[in-house]
Amino acid sequence: MHNEYKAIVKQDGKWWIGWIEEVPGVNCQEATREELMESLRVTLREALEMNRENV
Repeated sequence: MHNEYKAIVKQDGKWWIGWIEEVPGVNCQEATREELMESLRVTLREALEMNRENV
């Protein structure tokens, strides 16, 4: 099964901020857009794994 998630990404001054709309608590802040996207992927993967373990 392949799920898709929507990342909201914005630049705020020198920082890039973003979050995954469908999963509360998955939000990150990084110096570059590329770093932000990778952090969001890692954080989302970890959150989904934790949710599966708690079921």
